[in-house]
Amino acid sequence: MSSSAVPPAAPLRALRPDWLSNPKVWRTEVLAGLVVALALIPEAISFSIIAGVDPAVGLFASFTMAVVISIVGGRRAMISAATGAVALVIAPLNREHGLGHLIAAVILAGVIQVALGVLGVAKLMRFIPRSVMVGFVNALAILIFMAQVPEMRNVPWAVYPLIIGGLALMVLFPRITTVIPAPLVSIVILTAITVGAAIAVPTVGDKGELPSSLPVPGLPDVPFTLDTLTTIAPYAFAMALVGLIESLMTAKLVDDITDTHSNKTRESVGQGIANIVTGFFGGMGGCAMIGQTMINVKVSGARTRLSTFLAGAFLMVLCIAFGPVVSDIPMAALVAVMIMVSFATFDWHSVAPKTLKRMPAGEIGVMAITVAAVVATHNLAIGVVLGSVTAMVVFAKRVAHLAEVTAVIDPDNTTVVYRVTGELFFASSNDLVGQFDYANDPEKVVIDLSAAHIWDASSVAALDAIESKYAQRGRSVEIIGLNDPSADLHGKLTGELTSH
Repeated sequence: MSSSAVPPAAPLRALRPDWLSNPKVWRTEVLAGLVVALALIPEAISFSIIAGVDPAVGLFASFTMAVVISIVGGRRAMISAATGAVALVIAPLNREHGLGHLIAAVILAGVIQVALGVLGVAKLMRFIPRSVMVGFVNALAILIFMAQVPEMRNVPWAVYPLIIGGLALMVLFPRITTVIPAPLVSIVILTAITVGAAIAVPTVGDKGELPSSLPVPGLPDVPFTLDTLTTIAPYAFAMALVGLIESLMTAKLVDDITDTHSNKTRESVGQGIANIVTGFFGGMGGCAMIGQTMINVKVSGARTRLSTFLAGAFLMVLCIAFGPVVSDIPMAALVAVMIMVSFATFDWHSVAPKTLKRMPAGEIGVMAITVAAVVATHNLAIGVVLGSVTAMVVFAKRVAHLAEVTAVIDPDNTTVVYRVTGELFFASSNDLVGQFDYANDPEKVVIDLSAAHIWDASSVAALDAIESKYAQRGRSVEIIGLNDPSADLHGKLTGELTSH
């Protein structure tokens, strides 16, 4: 047999997903998708209520978002669906203009996300520091827990032992076997107990009516005019930004948990495509769901696109084919699952006394501000932006004091050499002008920048101001030691930044 007949099979095997050839991976992904689907149903209904739309609108969004992003997304095993952050953004639009405008805004938001993805907005993730990421994760854990609190207020007493029992099952069952995800076992057992014993507790069915058929594609019921565009554009842009920030932050979190890399640009474009498809199917739009992603990745151990796809597919199957059974699931079972997710998500090491004692005060402050902003606004995007801005201010303040100036005068008192050390930018260069002795220096002044770097126009303007002050006193200034980037910037801008 010729050797040329064998090689094509090897590349095909390399491209084949793990779950096609590994039964263990297949089982893990299928069961993880089922657990996530069960957890998605009450969440999607709740977010529909926040947005002021029918529960089916949120459930359809969760179905289409999960299925589409499993194919076009850049982060395997991440769950995208209808979310609270998106619901909060678009709720006023639905309240004031109706469902048609909301659907149109979802489609436009998807188009904006695709454009931002193509323009490389994902690269901005590198500017989010670790302290903001830790604050984001901890705030997320707090929000997940806080979202369960209403389900534990003014409820029958039987809810509390059910929640405790569910938590106990999820802690103890993995010691027996990990073949079946503990959250799924907990949901099944608690449902069997409440139905079998006829215990009257809040159920999934109490949240709203489940859809009985698949969504049908169509155009939003709005006039296609410039007035409609100007009405929906601000909401669409806000939704696009919020959705991308949450999705990219979640992707980064999953990267860290799984020690794998994801394509953030593809994820940005994928989120946009998923929202466009969702809008045409009458869904309320969404983004990455961090709580459900943690169930999928951290609790259930899923690692492939199959679990994401099945989460969406199972969601519709459960609603349409098993609606009455799903409606009987006690909310206590899902509350227990989400409390466990909250506990597992929180970075307990970050708040340990030993860690706090060693961590710089600025880093702790950034983390605390991020957490406080997210918890206060219930908007992860606001917390991330505010935390990142605070981190930049802390960094600028710290680096501003790193530019040092030392002077050495020649023995013959004809030349003074000022050696500048550090990074010169808008913050540090403000203090630079005041560190020279203009009145008493000798005739020739040398500024040695071999241990410094010029980053911006503010630094060039500061050097021009120094030269100008010496020139007014009849002294000459020579700048030496510039590295190539600094010399290039200085050469382009010197003398061009003032009108006199």
